[in-house]
Amino acid sequence: MNPSQQPRPARLAVGVVGAGRVGPALACALQQAGHRPVAVSGVSDASVRRAGRMLPDVPLVPPAQVLELADLVLLTVPDDALPSLVEGLAETGAVRPGQLLVHTSGRYGTSVLDPARRAGALPLALHPAMTFTGTEVDVQRLAGCSFGVTAPEELRLAAQALVIEMGGEPEWIAEENRPLYHAALALGANHLVTLVAQSMELLAKAGVEHPDRMLGPLLGAALDNALRSGDAALTGPVARGDAGTVAAHVSELRRHAPGTVAGYLAMARTTADRALAHGLLKPELAEDLLGVLADTESDGGDQ
Repeated sequence: MNPSQQPRPARLAVGVVGAGRVGPALACALQQAGHRPVAVSGVSDASVRRAGRMLPDVPLVPPAQVLELADLVLLTVPDDALPSLVEGLAETGAVRPGQLLVHTSGRYGTSVLDPARRAGALPLALHPAMTFTGTEVDVQRLAGCSFGVTAPEELRLAAQALVIEMGGEPEWIAEENRPLYHAALALGANHLVTLVAQSMELLAKAGVEHPDRMLGPLLGAALDNALRSGDAALTGPVARGDAGTVAAHVSELRRHAPGTVAGYLAMARTTADRALAHGLLKPELAEDLLGVLADTESDGGDQ
């Protein structure tokens, strides 16, 4: 939020429980918006180093003490650790009435914070839809980043204000839709990294000296086209129905990188289904193509 446009809201003392890649970056963004980081907790050596680098003047203390010192607490721990953390903090009396308790898990809405809510906390789920490096560059990348936001009706304005102050754009997600929302992001972002890494490895095996330079423009254009046009952006041998080319691909992958065959077949089948459904793949060509994919699978493509 630009300080020249309007007065800042009341400044909050900010605490971070879990100094992974996300928490320190969000605390830094809130600090730039005028809030004051006062405490951070971290267990691993990497977390301690990250907290010291990104929040150098903020004391490292146990989680319960973070809640004691902070008005706004960021719970930035792995998804599977979040329920037990919240229950433990509530049972030990660490939660204070009126305290803003914010988790950044994509999987959960605010119901995971119910133990703290019963102790008087104000629950918010603010998930930044971005990959984090654990470095200062993440703070700049928050500008324009969408946040999946779930909040009680009476806290929607507070949630919106916090996201905007961090440079983000709030996108409201219903409590019951959080798992689907998170699955969609994982499907697009996490699996993309795996596909790109595999592609670079295969190009290197094929003798390409700089796989990243070759893939950069291609993947950038593909992503842009997909975001603009969806399935209409499908190209390549599967969408065209070039069964012979696909069979050659599978043969080469089985010979040089057998670990990639199962993924190639799965994505090829899905691509064929979508191309056929959207009229990009002719039915007569789809029959031959799907026959090749079935044959290559039965020949050991999943091995």
